[in-house]
This record gives sequence, structure tokens and C-alpha cells, in this order.
Amino acid sequence: MNQVELLINQFLKEARNPKQTVTNVMASTGKKAFGCFPIYVPEEIIYAAGVLPVGMWGGQTQGSKVNAYIQSFCCSIMRANMEQGMAGTYDFLDGIIIPTFCDTMKAILANWPVAVPQVKVIPFVYPQNRTSEYSAQFLISQFRNFQYNLENLLSKKISEADIENSFLTYEKYRAAMREFVELVNYYPKTLNPKIRHMIIKASNFNDKAVYTKRLCHLMELIKEMPQEKVHGPKVVITGLMAEPEQFLDLFTENGYTFIADDLAHESRQFRTHARSEGTAIEKMAYRIIDLRGCPFFYEENKSRGTMLKTLVEKYNADAVVVCMFKFCDPEEFDYPVYKNELDKDGIKILYLEIEQQMDSVAQLRTRIQSFTEMIMNKIK
Repeated sequence: MNQVELLINQFLKEARNPKQTVTNVMASTGKKAFGCFPIYVPEEIIYAAGVLPVGMWGGQTQGSKVNAYIQSFCCSIMRANMEQGMAGTYDFLDGIIIPTFCDTMKAILANWPVAVPQVKVIPFVYPQNRTSEYSAQFLISQFRNFQYNLENLLSKKISEADIENSFLTYEKYRAAMREFVELVNYYPKTLNPKIRHMIIKASNFNDKAVYTKRLCHLMELIKEMPQEKVHGPKVVITGLMAEPEQFLDLFTENGYTFIADDLAHESRQFRTHARSEGTAIEKMAYRIIDLRGCPFFYEENKSRGTMLKTLVEKYNADAVVVCMFKFCDPEEFDYPVYKNELDKDGIKILYLEIEQQMDSVAQLRTRIQSFTEMIMNKIK
């Protein structure tokens, strides 16, 4: 096994074993850990407190305790987080932050203190209409409120210098992630859909400075390898998240390359550049203000369709794959709008309804195989 394979396998192991990975990082750094519900939470402030931010993107669960608090028709990521919380999985965390992007998250925010009282929660509210300067000022005040609440919870002051340094660490991390998703286009076999996803996923459980250094080392080693040719469909993938692992295997089996993505779990986290002026807190706020194409924020003139068409054109993609998590209202409401725009331009769409706890991917395998044949016949 060569060095590239060793590094990739380490990322895979970390992505498949979140709690063990976080425990190892806590032991090696001496840091406490703080949970972050999806999405866009101010990890920089948590990191500035000398605490490890941990991404909470659900997982495989078997229990049913969550039914006492959350309906069965809520998204599987939120149900998994609640179930794991009630099972004590997150008891090692010093607290969690929950934003209120959708009705399900608001319900969890109300129920968490009752169902999981041992893990303290700090709520976070984002402005939905971001067209006013008052929205930015409100968001800055929210970041300051979160800083104040976190300081009280941890009994520790967070200095402005610590926030500035933390912001720079995250800027390096985001730049590395943007470079990584571009690199996939030149190494589609080494960085197949599953490996690409798992390397990005591992970032949720690692110290960002250490993770960035390791990722940059991996990319340097990969760049020394001969570039690989794309033989199967090249697609832009969009949605909340692309899981579980066996779902991604279907794309790898059929030779797909995820040539670009618009996933909340992936590029939406790091594709928007920060403004050059202002303090770290101001840059964090204006990054959210400048974010476009995300259904979790209000946009009167929705830009997601145009953005997807631009990605298809830029990377000469063959189609757009929609990963629709069941019962994710913001994503479902957005779909008819951008579908209509893609249809008008003749861009092929593969719509796949998924959830994290899937018993079988047999039907999805058939659909992906059929779509592959259609795309490849068109290319020939």
C-alpha cells in the first residue's frame, strides 16, 4: 500500500468512526468538544475557545426512542441526531448549537432540553431575508450572543485575537477544500464519489488545522501521480447530503465522477469567499449574507438553477444528480423551481430520494444503471 492509499484509508477510517475519531483528537490535543447541528454554525467561535467543533450530520441508528419527540415524517439526519442524543452518544460533548432553519430543527430545539438534558444546547437564529444591511448587523449580534453564551457555558473568555486566529485557520481549511473538489476532476478514479465524500466528511471530526495540513499533504502526493481519464458520466450533484456509503458505491460501480457539487454537507460550506474588509466576526456574517443558491435561506430571485447551469457548462457535465433527503422541506420546495430552469436548457436530471437509514439500495441501483446507459449512449 502506497502513501496515498495509507492517507486515504486513514480519512475513511475517521469518517466511518466519528466518536472514536473525536475521542482520539480530544486525547491528542487536550481539547473539549462541542456539537454542531447542520448547517453554517459559527465554528470559528467554538474553535477560538480552544474547543473542538464536531459536525453532527446524523448516522446509522436502530432505536425508536425518538418517536416520542419527533414525528416519523421528519428527516433522517435530525431523527438520528435526536436518537443518538437520547442514547447518550453525545454525553462527552460540552454542549451543542442548533440553528433554526426548518420546522424540524425548531421542534428539536424545543425537545432537546427535555429529552437530552445532560447536553446543554445554545440556539442560533439566522436572518432569512439577507437583502438589508440590518440583516448583517442582526447576524453580527447573533454571533456575539453565541460567543457570550459559549463563554458562560465553558466558564472561559474568548479574546478577539483568538477569534481572528481561528478565522484564519478556517480560511486555510476552506481554501484547501475548494482545491480538493477541483482536484477530483483530474483524479476521478483515486478520488471516486465515495472516497471524495468520506475525505470531506472526516473534516467534521478533526481539528481543522491538523486536518488541513494532512489534506494538503495528500493533495501534493496525488498531484505527483499521472492524471486519470474520465470514462463514465460526469455529473454535478446537488442536495442536502449524499449518504449512506452504499448509495455512493452505486456511482462508483458505474464509473461516475462528481465533477462539482452543490451539497449542503460539502461545497456550500466553503464555496463562498469571505470579504477582505472588516473584523473576523464581520467577515463571518457577510459570508452568510453573500451565500447564494441555498434553499435554507430566502432568495426572492432564486439563483440555484442559474448556478447549477453554470456548473454544468463550466465542467462540461453530462447531467445533474439530485439527492433528495426524504422530508427535507427546504430542499423539496426548491426542486420544482430549478428543475424547470434545467429542463428549459435540456440538462438531464436524475432525481433520487434517499435517507440515511436505507434497508436496500436495489431500486436505486437499477435507476442509476439505467441513467448511466442513457447518458453513455448519448455520448457515443
